[in-house]
Amino acid sequence: MSAEAVKSAKRCLEILELLTRGESPLTFSQIGEALALPRSSLHGLLTTLLDAGWLSYDGSQRTYWLGLRTLEAGNAYLRSQDLPNRAHPVMEGIRDALDETVQLSVLDGRFNVYVGKVDGRQALALASAVGRRLPAHATGVGKVLLAGLDRTELDRLLDGVRLERFTERTIADKAALHRRLERIRRDGYGTDDEEYTVGLRCVAVPVRDHTGQVIAAMSVSVPAFRFNRDRSAVMLGLLRSAAAELSSGLGFQAAPAAGRNGHVDGR
Repeated sequence: MSAEAVKSAKRCLEILELLTRGESPLTFSQIGEALALPRSSLHGLLTTLLDAGWLSYDGSQRTYWLGLRTLEAGNAYLRSQDLPNRAHPVMEGIRDALDETVQLSVLDGRFNVYVGKVDGRQALALASAVGRRLPAHATGVGKVLLAGLDRTELDRLLDGVRLERFTERTIADKAALHRRLERIRRDGYGTDDEEYTVGLRCVAVPVRDHTGQVIAAMSVSVPAFRFNRDRSAVMLGLLRSAAAELSSGLGFQAAPAAGRNGHVDGR
């Protein structure tokens, strides 16, 4: 590799590190000034990172921010650091309290990948299995993971995608999906109301890392006939406690919680 190629690679890493350390997007000038890079070189480096998905660009603000590829890389690192083993004890605690199936999932493109699962004794046919990928818009954990993305990343992810319909309740309209994701951000949990499998409902909550980024989602799945207001409140409470414990172990410090409803509204 030539010395010039090595220099360019080093500068690309410096740009990513700068944006990783920051708390807000940066303009072209701000990046150039912070790293003392020539404008001509910086333009080429930013274009390369944008084209590869490592950066995203807000045309209205003329700012750059981390792209979807950084999230994908983070999820890959997360899997390599054995998050499922960290999560297994708290997932078993939920399973033991409810005797229902508990799952852990991470985002892979527009799909959620199941990386952990603890089965209850109840007879329940689930589409999930460790390693299986399902379209994120049609599952509870998937929508929680999508809700953790900013609008630029989400639009990039769904650009040119037709949302598949699996049941009559699947959200197959992008505007409706955006409305549901906004509700998930507000309420702090997501649901699957027979949207992937008829007769199956679930409640899901986010797991966050030390930066507050949603890096995984945990859910409880139950047959629709066992899903009611009281049971959903218990499920949500157990999930929130377990996710808070797991997130805290990853370095996340939660802000004081405001009053929130204890029941689940799937719609």
